Amino acid sequence: MADQRTAEGIEIRDRIDRFLRGSALADARARVVPLTGDASDRKYFRIIPSDGPSIVLALHAGPIEFSTLPFANVCTLFERIPLPVPGILGHSDELGIIALQDLGDVTLQAHLGAASPTEHAALYRQAVSLIELLQRRGDELQSNRYIAYTIAFDVEKLTWELNFFLKHFVEGYRGVALEADERAAFAGEFAGIASELAREHRVLCHRDYHSRNLMLHDGSLHIIDFQDARMGPDTYDLVSLLRDSYVDIADRELNELIAYFLALKTRDGAAEDETEFRRRFDLMALQRNLKALGTFGYQTIARGNTVYIQYMPRTLRYARTNLEKYPRFARLRELLAAHVEELA
Repeated sequence: MADQRTAEGIEIRDRIDRFLRGSALADARARVVPLTGDASDRKYFRIIPSDGPSIVLALHAGPIEFSTLPFANVCTLFERIPLPVPGILGHSDELGIIALQDLGDVTLQAHLGAASPTEHAALYRQAVSLIELLQRRGDELQSNRYIAYTIAFDVEKLTWELNFFLKHFVEGYRGVALEADERAAFAGEFAGIASELAREHRVLCHRDYHSRNLMLHDGSLHIIDFQDARMGPDTYDLVSLLRDSYVDIADRELNELIAYFLALKTRDGAAEDETEFRRRFDLMALQRNLKALGTFGYQTIARGNTVYIQYMPRTLRYARTNLEKYPRFARLRELLAAHVEELA
């Protein structure tokens, strides 16, 4: 471990060694390799035994109560659906550690550069089919014993995310000082978007279903980072996948995958008008892309994590496309264009 000489590194290594001794998941000769973490406070390590398969340890900042963790609760639900998620191999509440099946390092995002057009299409169709399965079986398994059914993308949450964009991208990253009348105008526009999205029929959503949270393992996609699952519009996860800040999706492919999703959804019922679904899809895409820009601004300014700057142009382009497409967004586009030239 590169940071083993620091006080934090020594403490982390001690926790790992204590966990491995108590769990018998690996022997003392096992290699410990730090992995790139997510945007949370968790740290991840690959444990490579002298024999047998490797495992991944997720280290929380401190002790945990595994039985109440959203990750554990949602994992149980997703396994019932069933969705391909990493198996939980063990945990320690005292040490704040969860041991997980090792799915490797190849995300869908990383694999796309080496994938043939045929494989690329097949993987995205698989990803879309998993969304349909999540929604269909999610309806059948609905129960308040699972935390995901008790929280939703309601007006408050959707509005908070749009305001997060204003605070951390427009004001934080771009350094704009908004006037009171501008802030009020943004509030009015955001209220219309949030209220419409919140009125839609709700289904079970992963919440961050994109190319970085889909792992290619043994030739198939597996889903990670699902602990924030909640109820929301049926367009939400599809938007996350197809208006992904990390990957370019051509218009033709986008249209084909939306049509494929609708075909899967309507096998046992009446078909939804594709034009109306696309309108709802684009509205959800605008909200989510603005929220993503807020996240990128926050990570850059507040966390000093500049890696997300490279994904801003694509996300801005996606947002501009929908601002231009629908006359209802004329006022919002005018407000944004005054401070974000890419949205002009």
